[in-house]
Amino acid sequence: MSTPAETQSKSERSWIFITALVLLGVVTLAGVLAFNEGVDNAQAQNKANELIDALASTGARTPDVDQVARVLGDDGGATCENPNEALSRSILLSQLTNGATGPGTRPVIADSRVVQGQLLIIEIYCPEELEDFKEFVGDLKTDDVATS
Repeated sequence: MSTPAETQSKSERSWIFITALVLLGVVTLAGVLAFNEGVDNAQAQNKANELIDALASTGARTPDVDQVARVLGDDGGATCENPNEALSRSILLSQLTNGATGPGTRPVIADSRVVQGQLLIIEIYCPEELEDFKEFVGDLKTDDVATS
């Protein structure tokens, strides 16, 4: 196989390269400007403090206020996106298993504290979803199986 002869001039190839770089720069700049970091405002900080206080009152370990504000923002983030839809519930149920994979996966009786954090997040960030989620969680078979 032979290599074909180059028919473009060096300046023509340079313009193609420069144009591609400029377009890449414009797209990168547009992406940076459009990228929205986690909401870090006063409302996010207040809700994060409220959640941390609620977690502390249950005896749970508490994260840093800035971490909570970045993850949950002022609207609860992914936790409040669709907490009562079938996919969100199935993901929660899939985590309440024995840890095996494939045909060995079995549901377990989870500790009664397993969803307390999620309930607190929903209560603080999206209280309109709380009653339906409490009803769903109330139907789960839980018990005091983990020691503190």
